Amino acid sequence: MDTAEPLHTAAPAPVAFAAALRYWLKLGFVSFGGPAGQIAMMHQELVEKRRWISERRFLHALNYCMLLPGPEATQLAIYIGWMMHRVRGGIAAGVLFFLPSFFLLVVLSDIYMSYGSVPLVAGVLYGIKPAVTAIVLFAAWRIGSRALRNAALWSLAAAAFVAIFAFNVPFPAIVLAAGIIGYVGGQAAPDKFKTGGGHGAVGRHYGPAIIDDATPTPEHARFTRGRFAALVAIGLALWLLALGFLAAAYGWHGELTQMGWFFTKAAMLTFGGAYAVLPYVYQGGVETYGWLTGLQMIDGLALGETTPGPLIMVVTFVGFVGGWTKQLFGGDALFLAGLAGAAVATFFTFLPSFLFILVGGPLVEATHGDIKFTAPLTGITAAVVGVVINLAVFFAWHVLWPQGTTATPFAGHFEAFSALLAVGAALALFRYKAGIIPTIGACAVAGATFKLLLA
Repeated sequence: MDTAEPLHTAAPAPVAFAAALRYWLKLGFVSFGGPAGQIAMMHQELVEKRRWISERRFLHALNYCMLLPGPEATQLAIYIGWMMHRVRGGIAAGVLFFLPSFFLLVVLSDIYMSYGSVPLVAGVLYGIKPAVTAIVLFAAWRIGSRALRNAALWSLAAAAFVAIFAFNVPFPAIVLAAGIIGYVGGQAAPDKFKTGGGHGAVGRHYGPAIIDDATPTPEHARFTRGRFAALVAIGLALWLLALGFLAAAYGWHGELTQMGWFFTKAAMLTFGGAYAVLPYVYQGGVETYGWLTGLQMIDGLALGETTPGPLIMVVTFVGFVGGWTKQLFGGDALFLAGLAGAAVATFFTFLPSFLFILVGGPLVEATHGDIKFTAPLTGITAAVVGVVINLAVFFAWHVLWPQGTTATPFAGHFEAFSALLAVGAALALFRYKAGIIPTIGACAVAGATFKLLLA
């Protein structure tokens, strides 16, 4: 164990709610780097510097969030905010974590839809598409390097890839099958499906914290049946009222109602992080509902990578483009339609995350034992690797053969410069450990320069 002498001998003074709000808002503006970077940022600030929570309690909360569908970094912020300042603290932490990204993506989506054909903007987007393809492949490698620890899990990942690539099996069916296989495998061969180390080990001690290892669970975080039932009822009521309002206003088959229902399902399937749910969002947004095209999906992922906040915020872009494309309120109110789509997609994606923490948190705090991945979740995580690789293949196909169709996949010209950029981005990420933002930036400059020289 890596230990060090405590840097402090007394716990910090309790943090006022206003001070916590300022921190969560700041985090929302600077939380680049995906979930790993965001979790590391919170650890550095809240465990090491501010000592709001001890490392053991921080990892305990993180292990629970890793078990849940949804963006784990956002859920971790909700958990810590809830522990410190009750329900209002959890809601404030979660909302402020993604709110800056929401407004930034709405602005960028509007610029994208209004000026995407301008040569300079088109050149930038041309350059970042190959970078996104390399980033998705890199994400599959990162997940796989942690999750695929034996031949059984490698086989499960391969089967998931074949299922979605060759047979177009829906993502929810793959998740269900992988969970069942993981459960059965965990009973028959537990060594093959047991969880590896991950977040389980406790490392350096930084001195007493406000929420320390031995700090008693606060009253509001203790499980009671009444509080549990009340929070479940409130959460379901919010969901039913929102979806019911959309159904009453636009009909069940209206675009906004279908967005609410679709992103509710998406929120329940994000085991393994945002990259895991992207194939499902792709299948629904592009192929089923026609809210956007495959190329626009790649552009949206690029915008999501270059803004702070959780990567799952790409749903804001999907909702905005869907509302704009379908002209929900007529041709003269395209921005309003896009804003409505973005708001609906974001609300229904994040609502379950708040409920998971506020409802399930007291059950977690009832015992401070480690929470580990279950065998079904191990199976799901392995399948996610194959699904994400399939996403990278789809992106590469759209980037390298933009005129290709399902009937004639290699129709039109081959984008040799895009292939060169994709290889360069992959080398930067895999070999030279470059950051995502610099990689996208370099490819954007190269793409804009290339297009302007050809103009």
